[in-house]
Amino acid sequence: MEKSFAYEQLALLFAQMPFSQLLGIEITHLDGESARIHMPWRDDLIGNPQQRILHGGVISSLLDTVGGILAAASVVDKLDGEPLTSLKSRLATLSTIDLRSDYLRPGKGERFSASAVLIRSGNKVCVCRMELHNELGVQIAYGTGTYLVG
Repeated sequence: MEKSFAYEQLALLFAQMPFSQLLGIEITHLDGESARIHMPWRDDLIGNPQQRILHGGVISSLLDTVGGILAAASVVDKLDGEPLTSLKSRLATLSTIDLRSDYLRPGKGERFSASAVLIRSGNKVCVCRMELHNELGVQIAYGTGTYLVG
């Protein structure tokens, strides 16, 4: 299976996840080394009504989602020509082992961008570094995620 096709299939799988749809997440970049997603502001995601800032759980979810997508892409890189069914069975066990979120600033903005870079991808565990920015490039949070991939 060609990697670019596998990445496209992976992006489609994540786009069909109900939680991704609930948040309005759009995958804008995905390969075996990095990933980027976007989410528009929505009033129903407010965590502090007086300040009109994004809920901390949404911030953490965006970091975890982009890290998880990248962890899944790291699985694609290890398939070496295996069929798409093999990818689906490998992804069935993908899960978050540990997630650290550091909140730097209030989640203010109209559009949020979460990105992830691969730190380490092993046979069982993948580690990613994630960041969240608003449309002005202001960094809101960063995190590290450890994911079970095998």
